[in-house]
Amino acid sequence: MSEADFQKKYILALDQGTTSCRSVIFDHDINKIACEQEEFTQIYPHPGWVEHDPEELFECQLRVIKKSVESAQKNSGLKVEEIAAVGITNQRETVVLWDKKSGKPVYNAIVWQCRRTADMAEELSRSGKARLIQEKTGLLPDAYFSGTKIKWILDNVPGLRARAEKGEILAGTIDTWLIWKLSGGKAHVTDYTNASRTMLFNIHTLEWDRELLELLDVPLCILPQVKDSSSVYAVTSPQVCGFEIPLASAIGDQQAALFGQGCFNPGEAKVTYGTGCFLLMNTGKTPCLSKHKLLTTIALGMNGQVEYALEGSVFIGGAVIKWLRDELKIISSAHECDLKAAEVSSSEGVFIVPAFTGLGAPYWDAYARGAILGLTRGSNKAHICRAALDSIAYQVKDEIECMKDDSKIELGALKVDGGASVSDIMLQFQADILGTRVVRPQNVETTVTGAAFLAGLAVGFWKSRDEILEHWQVQKEFAPSMCQTDCSKLYSKWKRAVDRVRSWEMEE
Repeated sequence: MSEADFQKKYILALDQGTTSCRSVIFDHDINKIACEQEEFTQIYPHPGWVEHDPEELFECQLRVIKKSVESAQKNSGLKVEEIAAVGITNQRETVVLWDKKSGKPVYNAIVWQCRRTADMAEELSRSGKARLIQEKTGLLPDAYFSGTKIKWILDNVPGLRARAEKGEILAGTIDTWLIWKLSGGKAHVTDYTNASRTMLFNIHTLEWDRELLELLDVPLCILPQVKDSSSVYAVTSPQVCGFEIPLASAIGDQQAALFGQGCFNPGEAKVTYGTGCFLLMNTGKTPCLSKHKLLTTIALGMNGQVEYALEGSVFIGGAVIKWLRDELKIISSAHECDLKAAEVSSSEGVFIVPAFTGLGAPYWDAYARGAILGLTRGSNKAHICRAALDSIAYQVKDEIECMKDDSKIELGALKVDGGASVSDIMLQFQADILGTRVVRPQNVETTVTGAAFLAGLAVGFWKSRDEILEHWQVQKEFAPSMCQTDCSKLYSKWKRAVDRVRSWEMEE
């Protein structure tokens, strides 16, 4: 393919999220040619339950695909035959079951956030299965993952289990559902990253694990074939989409962001600063089981090989800024938090521990609660805003320290994206407290870009990871500037602050 041909070719990338569907068309230089987004309905049948209508979700995704293509045709003169491939990234763990013949869902999709199977997951732990599950899947028994959701649907839809065992039912995460629908029912596949989030997939043998299938009573015949994340699975059906384009990548959203950030080597990590914070560190070709209850997950499947990552989640990241705005009402916007924090050189000993919903790794304390500590008569709004931003960085360091201890790999650099990554003050403190570089890319839409890169690699649109890195550009880099002795003292005080709030809700 010549350079002239490249300028006439595009990649269509789908970002199927928890609340919306997006469709983005990129050119070879990762310029956005068109972008469409549409929200869909969130269904809450009972407290703690979350569902999506699979048909509505698909129709939403199909509409934005068609809108983005029409927009690019109108504004850029795109021809459909110039689209080289379609890539898909998706909300992980959400699961759908449908009739193999009619293609109709047999129940709503159960969303990753749904807690209806919490008792089922707790029973797995009580019965001593947690170690088995972690050793085989890298996960911990939790309602978060897909396996218990599949079991719940099979157990609760009358007659469904018998039909499933006869091979009349198919199951899959959202990538599987979209590929099956977009291909007109020609492909029932998933990729290694999504399979690794089901609690049914052995990340060592790279197969659906029969012992785990028996444990959750899930028939093997309903599950999709597992393939590389960068691979041509099928082509889009002209009857469904109006055109034929190779469906050439599928990858879970956090893994897509890791790839989109160019974290190709062991020790490279990314954090997405959202409501919470999602951290993934590339650990290379060998899975690393965590002693700190982090998750071991498949980062990527390509060319018949898989790469692994450690994953950790901070419960309250950017949400602490929203708390200052909506509950304390001391700021009117996230930007104002930065402006106030810039008025002081430090938090002057004020620490916020945003344990509003407990603490994750390395503490794992569901009974911890939030607190502001170190207040003096001179403490003001600026110090509190600064402490809020610092709290995000401290929690990320907690997770990074766990990852370094588990993997024995030093952090090369931390690449950042997500809403709170616009805060220069917070990112500088993140670099200081970690003692390593923090890098913000020019393109912070790393999730959908990762899916595009993988689809392009599958069809030769891009030739290699090195070529992809040429399109990854730094917007700003933050180097450690604080004395490490001072950083150590601050981090020690953070740990003391955390100790003060632990087990707060435990009964006397």
